[in-house]
Amino acid sequence: MPIITVQMTKGRSELKKQELASKLTELMASELEIEKCWVTVLFQEYERDQWASEGQLHSIKFGKGFGKQVTI
Repeated sequence: MPIITVQMTKGRSELKKQELASKLTELMASELEIEKCWVTVLFQEYERDQWASEGQLHSIKFGKGFGKQVTI
């Protein structure tokens, strides 16, 4: 049973995660020639102050609001 782990910052909608899970499942099942029911997708979401690249926290590197969902 393949398990796909997606690590990302918080802020994406449930719909966007559903779309991604569906696409990843389709691709994995197709490539491994297995039923979709065998594929598991896990989302691990992090606050930007718990994620760093190039030695700098994303909360500092990108500033306030970067990557956040905008509601109108």
